[in-house]
Amino acid sequence: MIATSGPGSAPSVVAIGGGHGLATSLRSVRRYAGEITAVVSVADDGGSTGRLRAVAPRPAPGDLRKCLVALAATESPIVKAMEHRFTGGELDGHAFGNLLLVALEETEDDLVSALDEAARLLECVGRVLPNTTVPVELQARVDSGGMVRGQVAVGERTDLRTVTIAPDDAPACDAAVRAILAADQVVLGPGSLYTSVLAATAVRGIAEAIRRTDALVVYVCNLHPQAAESAGYGVADHVAALGRHDLLPDVVLYDPATIGGADGVLGALPVSIAKASGLAHDSALLGAALAATLSADAAG
Repeated sequence: MIATSGPGSAPSVVAIGGGHGLATSLRSVRRYAGEITAVVSVADDGGSTGRLRAVAPRPAPGDLRKCLVALAATESPIVKAMEHRFTGGELDGHAFGNLLLVALEETEDDLVSALDEAARLLECVGRVLPNTTVPVELQARVDSGGMVRGQVAVGERTDLRTVTIAPDDAPACDAAVRAILAADQVVLGPGSLYTSVLAATAVRGIAEAIRRTDALVVYVCNLHPQAAESAGYGVADHVAALGRHDLLPDVVLYDPATIGGADGVLGALPVSIAKASGLAHDSALLGAALAATLSADAAG
């Protein structure tokens, strides 16, 4: 059985996204949540993950690995090994955790069961789920009306409008949908806007669950625009991109010391959530800010 971080009265929180951003969110959420579920994009096609997917079509394991590590109870040797990358030979550049997840998926014959087993091994304080259990490719519509295919290629563009996945009828992970519908809070971001956050919600059933849930939906804005996919973006641009995908958060957290452009944004809440360097989110400050949105919502 997967451990949870608190008593049953503590909130149930679902964090959605991918990559380092979702791992940051999970390290913050585990400070106040009683039940944690990560819903992770599995469309990545770069690095070790891309090489594994080239051998055999499968959901991308890399971001799933990062989330498992973020929810691990302690920094045990097995947790450290999950992030170990081999050097030299055929395994050069591969993360051990990616190989472990692929092996578990093949032996369990089910990705969700494989993730639950990995969470048990790492003594995770929450559950990690894919947004879909089938192989998918990220696609993007750009300003010219053309299409770009593949997450790496999408992330290099500065003219993105919307993202989708192929196949467009990829089924949402049932457990992920149930978690979203039962949650007290759903956290989107931080992270790459198009290739992590919106990639995770590109599975129809996931986006539909976010629209249907009674949970408080919070978007955590990035501290700075990314060099490519969100170049020049302020807070309003982030929210407009969500709107183009029919997603409307109840609260938008942003740090006014690092990013502006929040004028007129409904639900925008300026909070200090960056580390002193201003280059990364502070997990304690972000956790406190996220918990405070729940308290404010409960107070009416």
